[in-house]
Amino acid sequence: MSKRIFALLISGVILATSVGFQAVQAQVSRDTDAAAKARMKVETLGSNARVDVKLLDGTKLKGQVSAKDQDGFTVTDRKTGASSAVRYSEVSEVKKAGGGLSTKNWIIIGSAIAGAVVTWIIIKPVLCDGGAQTRGPC
Repeated sequence: MSKRIFALLISGVILATSVGFQAVQAQVSRDTDAAAKARMKVETLGSNARVDVKLLDGTKLKGQVSAKDQDGFTVTDRKTGASSAVRYSEVSEVKKAGGGLSTKNWIIIGSAIAGAVVTWIIIKPVLCDGGAQTRGPC
């Protein structure tokens, strides 16, 4: 009886330990992914780009990228001229300020409109039957 309880106890400890290590590993992976995405976004936007930066502690910064280095970048507020050094590991999200619609969204919208026009050009003669119908879209 005591061997069975001891075996169950050891199994429980091993199971709990393995689950705990996986959670820690996922946390570290997520943090490095966020830092890599932030670095890539800042590199893509380039110097003097207007950005909105959200930090992991909830702080939001607005301004332009005035300097970049290996570990982070500097955001300068356009109104006050105050500079804030930001490390990539502290960044939750970086996006272009004043975003509006991106190029990708404009392409999707244009494609949808072009598709609707082409569909109408093809479908209208079928529906109108050469002008024989007097109701509907004709």
